[in-house]
Amino acid sequence: MTSDEIREAFLKFYKNKNHSRVPSSSLIPHGDPTLLLTSAGMVQMRPYFLGDEIPSNKRLTSCQKCFRTTDIDEVGDTSHLTFFEMLGNFSVGDYFKKETIEWTYEFITGILKIPHDRIWATVYLDDDESYDYWRRVGLSETKIHRFDEEENFWGPVGDSGPCGPDNEVFFDRGEEYSCGKPDCKPNCECDRFLEICTLVFMQYNQAPDGSRTLLHAPSVDTGMGLERVASIMQGVDSIYETDLYSPIVEKVSELTDKRYGSNEETDNAIRIVAEHSRGITFLIADGVMPSNEGRGYVLRRLLRRAALYGLRLGMDKPFLCETAKVIIERMGHVYSELQQRQDFITKVIRLEEKKFDETLNTGLGLIESIISDRTNEISGKDVFRLYDTYGFPVELTKEVAAGKGMSVDIEGFEREMEKQREKGRAAQKFDISKKDVMDDKLDINDTIFTGYTTLIQKSTVLAVLVGNDSTDTIQEGQEAGIVLADTPFYGEMGGQLGDTGEIRSRTGTFIVSDTVRISQGIIIHRGKVIEGSFAINDEVEAEVDTKRRLDIARNHTATHLLQAALRSILGDHIQQRGSLVAPDHFRFDFSHLTAMLPEEIAEVQRIVNEGIRANLPVYGEEIPYTQAVAEGAIAIFDEKYGDVVRVLKVGKPPISMELCGGTHVTSTGEIGFFQIAGESSIGSGLRRIEAVTGKGAEEYINRRIQDLKKIAGYLEAETDEVVEKTRNLLDDLKHETRRANALESELAARTAESLVESVQSVNGVNVIVARVKSSRIEVLREMSDILREKLKSVVVVLGSVFDDKPVFVAAVTPDLVAQDYNAGSIVKQVAQATGGGGGGKPDLAQAGGRHKEKLDDALKLVTEIIKNTGSSKG
Repeated sequence: MTSDEIREAFLKFYKNKNHSRVPSSSLIPHGDPTLLLTSAGMVQMRPYFLGDEIPSNKRLTSCQKCFRTTDIDEVGDTSHLTFFEMLGNFSVGDYFKKETIEWTYEFITGILKIPHDRIWATVYLDDDESYDYWRRVGLSETKIHRFDEEENFWGPVGDSGPCGPDNEVFFDRGEEYSCGKPDCKPNCECDRFLEICTLVFMQYNQAPDGSRTLLHAPSVDTGMGLERVASIMQGVDSIYETDLYSPIVEKVSELTDKRYGSNEETDNAIRIVAEHSRGITFLIADGVMPSNEGRGYVLRRLLRRAALYGLRLGMDKPFLCETAKVIIERMGHVYSELQQRQDFITKVIRLEEKKFDETLNTGLGLIESIISDRTNEISGKDVFRLYDTYGFPVELTKEVAAGKGMSVDIEGFEREMEKQREKGRAAQKFDISKKDVMDDKLDINDTIFTGYTTLIQKSTVLAVLVGNDSTDTIQEGQEAGIVLADTPFYGEMGGQLGDTGEIRSRTGTFIVSDTVRISQGIIIHRGKVIEGSFAINDEVEAEVDTKRRLDIARNHTATHLLQAALRSILGDHIQQRGSLVAPDHFRFDFSHLTAMLPEEIAEVQRIVNEGIRANLPVYGEEIPYTQAVAEGAIAIFDEKYGDVVRVLKVGKPPISMELCGGTHVTSTGEIGFFQIAGESSIGSGLRRIEAVTGKGAEEYINRRIQDLKKIAGYLEAETDEVVEKTRNLLDDLKHETRRANALESELAARTAESLVESVQSVNGVNVIVARVKSSRIEVLREMSDILREKLKSVVVVLGSVFDDKPVFVAAVTPDLVAQDYNAGSIVKQVAQATGGGGGGKPDLAQAGGRHKEKLDDALKLVTEIIKNTGSSKG
């Protein structure tokens, strides 16, 4: 069976067992900041197991993309992976051990046709129930083994969450793979038994302190590794020989002209490149960008490790785009995001490989600097800094050091690495976010939102909150939160700010200053009682501030037009990464690798305004999620959606379709006008557009016109003459600057000539040390060049003050460099005396300090430095 056939057979099998098929979630976990990446199929099921959300069906099945960082350094053997696909079936308080074991056995032996006598199982020590069910399906006692919590208890993903005892199912590869010991059985370290699936019986919720409480209902989480099952079904010894990996391995072999299977060192490198290529491709497709922290650091580490092993295989140019294309071609029909974002994926990889090439050059320069300050060993901390900060491989550090006759403190490096691993183990996680404490204080139904069709709603008060405590009544002057049965007020969500307005009753008036959501369903109106009182069960009328709501609606609909225009101009890789929709402006964050060109910004603005002038209809439809995606609706990359979603469409046929629960205008003409106020970077591969519409755009343009008039006044020109007048002024300024620089260089040359007479001999070495006046560091370098040319053999150290800070330049002629006089080392020691530092090449270096009053004392140190260098040489 092919891997595609195995995947489909599993999902179809459980669909026939009344399971709903759910799509794989993103590798970026939604709504769980404790997790770095999605590492198991149950991650998206966790809210169901905890009772926080209710699934549309208590029986679910999926093929989940997973990524685990713990095995990165082990990748290269024939079994470890970072990225993998996990087949899973899940019961949320429905069936339990009996059906799980029976169906697992049925699928393995009935659908996959794996022989009964090749199946073994392990159970938790005291799990007699599971043991009995395995016996009932036909496993003999000799093939069922009990293990303790270390082997057969599934802990939470992260430091808290659902957990419970598990069963593990193994495939017996045969005695020829055995270690030969009489007690060889599953969990033996030999290659005989291959674990193919885990059946977790979720019974507990584990707290961060390790304590456990029973879940509201026992549930089931199973995981079957597709790659391992494929190796069994395709009769191969390694996952790298399956149809999931063989095309990638073949591509790497083709690119490097190295045959897989020729020798273990080559095979190891090929496996690393192939495996990391998959992880790289899927991480970028799901929105991860290379960086020096979090998920981005994982991606960067994979990219650079793959590139390094490519170098070892003889690749002297970027090549990972080629392996990514093979993966996209092989997997794109299963995971459409690969095809949709192919150009973006390859562009990210290409840029990151280029950075790594630059990193190698930077690393070599840093090693030279480190070596100049050491005698015979590079410290573990320096090796780790090169590796961690600059991405410079430790193997290359060792090679360069060996060429200089130096050793490397590998033990010290490993200690630093272990510190980092501890940080990683402390979390495949970020900071833990606490759920709003109000969630647990409200035992009421979700609020019915009516604000799509009306801005005034008669309703009933269901709850009143003061601080985080429920109360029955509130009086004039009190700040509080009110929950209504129905409301036209939009609670802040998806970047759109919450509504403001009034809630009125026969007994009082409540001014709503903000509206928020908790638990996705309960809407709280925050504000203050300005008249009378309110109590639970009061009949009220809620009215939204119409003017403010419409301003927000204009901006929100404009974000949809903007995204459509960006995708049209920049490409389909554009993904929304965040937004803020306020009444007076909005910002839109999106994935893109480079700054937009002025003409691209202008074209995007033109397209959006063209859509506004067309006065296109804007309308929402509620349809099944699968239908929405099939029709091409755009979803936010890390958002989680229900079975039925609201699709916001613009135009007929639509020019924009997005999954969106926000509020919008009814036609684009209501937006009025759209103006981009700025485009900037907010991180690696992330851009931000800030814009205004309607009244905000009018005010923005008026301010710019007034600014233009002020500038015209300063220039004593008309507004239509400002550009030409400014250009002429700048040309004049450049001319005067060049003339001033030329005069300064001429003066510097004369100063240098006069300094020749101040040369002194220190240990037989010509030395010139001087404080000079200059406005540019380049002038100091020019003076040092003149002095070296004049004297042929000299050490020059010049100091000056720029921007109220001391600066230094040191220069050494080649003959003295050969005698170990090092400009970088000299200038570094001098600058340290002024609270600074610096460095450079042995023949020319510069540095800066903080305390200008110490400049003269610092220059006096030069003579002593030269003496010490001469004596150590002698």
